[in-house]
Amino acid sequence: MNTRGVSTTEAIGTTRRWSMLGLGVFAQAASAVFIHGTPFLLPALTDRGMSLPTAGLLVAMPTVGLVCTLIAWGYVMDHIGERKVLVAGPLITCVAGIAAACTTNNVALGALLFLGGAGAASTNGASGRVIVGWFPVHRRGFAMGIRQTAQPLGVGIGALAIPAVAAAHGVSAAILVPAIMAGVAAVACLFGIVDPPRPGGKGVDRANPYRGDSTLWRIHGVSVLLCVPQGVVWTFALLWIHRDIGWSIAAAGALVTVTQLLGAAGRIGAGAWSDRVGSRLGPLRQVAIAAAISMAALGVAAATQWWWAAIPLLLAASVITVSDNGLAFTAVAEIAGPYWSGRGLGIQNTGQNLAMAAIPPVFGALIVTTGFGAAYLVAAALALAAVPLVPRDRRSAG
Repeated sequence: MNTRGVSTTEAIGTTRRWSMLGLGVFAQAASAVFIHGTPFLLPALTDRGMSLPTAGLLVAMPTVGLVCTLIAWGYVMDHIGERKVLVAGPLITCVAGIAAACTTNNVALGALLFLGGAGAASTNGASGRVIVGWFPVHRRGFAMGIRQTAQPLGVGIGALAIPAVAAAHGVSAAILVPAIMAGVAAVACLFGIVDPPRPGGKGVDRANPYRGDSTLWRIHGVSVLLCVPQGVVWTFALLWIHRDIGWSIAAAGALVTVTQLLGAAGRIGAGAWSDRVGSRLGPLRQVAIAAAISMAALGVAAATQWWWAAIPLLLAASVITVSDNGLAFTAVAEIAGPYWSGRGLGIQNTGQNLAMAAIPPVFGALIVTTGFGAAYLVAAALALAAVPLVPRDRRSAG
């Protein structure tokens, strides 16, 4: 089905539109299992005699592959369309994963995990562009919020499946879990995805949206700053609850799982809110303010050991600090336009992933030196710095 010449989102029916959203969520979740699920192989890898530094390097390779290729996939998507990218990328992940499951050489395993991560990077922009392209403006925020739940869904699947399969059947079998999911996603997208319509000709839609306009760069900067509170909460919450508050690992893990589910709901709610008010950037600014307040309150609770307030504040911060993701993602895709959104979303994701990669070592050192309270307050200060950086609405979200 070719719809390149169609200029309206009404070219397909409602059922088909929502089915493509479902496919996008599945493809993105499969990628998240491969990217974020491989760290759950650490116990199995070290149990078989591999040193922790070597094992850590191996499980980081999918993320390295992701970061190195996000912008490249965006460029490809802008030129050949979303459907081909959503088929090719997961297919690469599938093949690389199967090959990784068959190798016994650690160097080859690392290279194949890198390649699988590179393939998984394809879904980040393409699945988002399908949603922006096919959903009308007044439903895009809600739809993108649903799409943004794919990451916590993928992390959850990885946490449940990969350690259990690795313990029962070995590392090779565990690697096949995301590989098979990616293969299913590739086949499903081949038959289920239709490229969204794009305007023809060489008009304004093909112009470089970064040239002479700082709007997109400011949104990228806001997202990098706001992903720090999110990353700090995700990375250190379990350790903080266990070490400082005194909960058991099992209880702390259960609470962190609850925060993931609440965060997923928060993404959907923020998207629906942006649809209702007809703006992505206004709600984004409000979320930045709320993130700064919630992280500052969490920092005070941690520093003063007000444990009665710490858990409710952690739950609130866990929801608020992830609510900006879908808003910024949708804004970038809408402002960049159909011929630049791939590269725009690639830049967006690259910046966020680089910042997230820096959080564990940087804030880990800060926590060792000054404690959790100070780390949360620094994250709050970065969220506050994002508030004036959020652009004003100057364009219609068409």
